Amino acid sequence: MQIGAGRPDTKPQPVPDSGTGNIRIGSIAQMARGTPWRLEHLHSHDHDILLWITRGQGRMILQGLRSGIGTHNAVFVPAGTLLAVELGKQGFGLAVHLPRRADMGLPEEPQHLRIRDVQAQAEISVVLDVMQREQTANRPFADEALHAHAMLLSVWLRRQMIEHVDDHPRMPAAHRLVQAYCAMVARDYASAKLMGDYATELGVTATHLTRSCRDASGMTAADILTQRSLYAARDMIETTSLPLQDIGQSLNFSSPAYFSRFMQHHTGQSPSTLRRSAQR
Repeated sequence: MQIGAGRPDTKPQPVPDSGTGNIRIGSIAQMARGTPWRLEHLHSHDHDILLWITRGQGRMILQGLRSGIGTHNAVFVPAGTLLAVELGKQGFGLAVHLPRRADMGLPEEPQHLRIRDVQAQAEISVVLDVMQREQTANRPFADEALHAHAMLLSVWLRRQMIEHVDDHPRMPAAHRLVQAYCAMVARDYASAKLMGDYATELGVTATHLTRSCRDASGMTAADILTQRSLYAARDMIETTSLPLQDIGQSLNFSSPAYFSRFMQHHTGQSPSTLRRSAQR
């Protein structure tokens, strides 16, 4: 499945080049940092990510489109793309975090490729293995080496996109609508915009947007917006020392009381309790 087509005004802007030192590789499980909600709730990153699944199966939502994932699946997640992954207890995979750099030639659109060719599977496994060794060996010029191998990953990915071009039928208009909505949510979730405001910008009714989102992702349009805001709030609560009222204000909650009720409703805990639990 190729994700993405026709998002003229909602494409996430590339983040500034931040150096090869931001290239890093680890397990997908490490992205959760011991808390499953970090993977399973819709979120986005300010850099590109390539996921390579090597064991197990599960499901994901990638820019609003739900699909199954399994062994030998490659998933490319550009910066600013909504993602949620449930890989299961037996699942395992690697995540390569890549700064968005023009010289890498990485695609602008999300990709989900099921790699059946044994040679292609071996090629990416070799590159990822070398990257892991470079990351841990602490040798001279490690950043340059990681960048060179990231370039090889980009070439591998683009070759596989060509090989699998016939696997991707034309995307329905409803799915393109959902992708456009998700791109806007990833960009503007911290604003005061409501789901109906997004629908108006997209030129559709809130009812049509909700129906399209439910069909594509299993979530309503309002749920998608809520979950992205919830992720941002919980992340700031648990990983920063910002005053809780400032966190609520940064996400455009109308009052500290409303922010507290929102967190209590969706997590079962107050913001202060979440922070104390994370500190412990």
